[in-house]
Amino acid sequence: MNSNKYVKQAVAPATQLESLLVDLQNKGLRTEGITKGGRRGGAGPTDDQAFLLQGQAVMIPTLNGPAEHSPYSLAQGPSGLLLQYEGKPLPFPFIKAVRRPKFYELSTKDGIPYHKIAVLHGADVLASTVIQNCIRWAPDKRCKFCAIGHSLEQGSTIAKKKPEHLAEVVKAAEELDGIKHITLTTGTPNETDRGALYLAECVRSIRKVSQLPIHVQCEPPDDDSLYQVLKDAGANSIGLHVESFDEEVRKKVMPSKSQISLEVYFQAFEKAVAVFGRNQVSTYVIIGLGEELEKTLEGCRRAAKLGVYPFIVPLRPLRGTELENVSPPSSDLMLEVYRRVATILREENLSSAASLAGCAKCGACSALSLFEKLG
Repeated sequence: MNSNKYVKQAVAPATQLESLLVDLQNKGLRTEGITKGGRRGGAGPTDDQAFLLQGQAVMIPTLNGPAEHSPYSLAQGPSGLLLQYEGKPLPFPFIKAVRRPKFYELSTKDGIPYHKIAVLHGADVLASTVIQNCIRWAPDKRCKFCAIGHSLEQGSTIAKKKPEHLAEVVKAAEELDGIKHITLTTGTPNETDRGALYLAECVRSIRKVSQLPIHVQCEPPDDDSLYQVLKDAGANSIGLHVESFDEEVRKKVMPSKSQISLEVYFQAFEKAVAVFGRNQVSTYVIIGLGEELEKTLEGCRRAAKLGVYPFIVPLRPLRGTELENVSPPSSDLMLEVYRRVATILREENLSSAASLAGCAKCGACSALSLFEKLG
């Protein structure tokens, strides 16, 4: 694992949208105070800001260490924002910050701001970490890339979202901001159902007010019947996030979560696909943790054969995590991984477009969906 401070790479500016996005998500973007947004700490895309790049919703790091030293910056042009590389405008004229959603201005009757219950991801996804605490947050157990506890410490969220509050926020976000699907994730509250039962309770509440597709995320529960419980509650897809297909890396980076072995995950993938169907089960795969490339590709291939969409993302060194000062993966590496995983997806007839909800459907934290279209 490269632990050097952020070294400016001598990489020429990209000229294609997919290559540009790869470079932006690795190096980040200096907003120069022109745009406001993003959030520090927490689960999901944190230290990032949502933009539309040539109409594509993308999450770009703007608040982490690499972004401070990025060759990419924003400037205000006569007709909107300009994207620059080392101070020179790039031939991609359209970049636009996603506006602050209207539902952020509202609060529950008991005074909880809606934005502490759920947030906008990308341009049209409502997301919430329904349980913000995690049994793996102790310093000796913590996943080294994770910042789930920081937003709670900062007061930007609440520890547990009530199902009725989630339904209230969903209704407002759908009516005011036109959200298209919903993602519910959770810190791991216990070693048995791992949050699945509470996720099901939240989904049932949302189903009383909305028929939008819902994606749920948790660690594999001990009881395989809970996949059907989640499906029956109204969930359309599920994420079981392995984080890495290199077992040695998992042990180093996730000292507690790695006790759930890769083989257990593959068994869980099979059980979940039997309930939700092919392309409706996904797994998060972080590149840049020191993993072996071929192990990553073999894991992606094995998962895809089962019908699981491997959602590839570059490591984002988040503030306050143990990997805060680690360099992101190189853009050349990410280009190779994206190309090869996209080939696997085509071979197995999987796609982001066929996913009903969740990270794979949104795709804003990754460039993988763009590479799907290159074949």
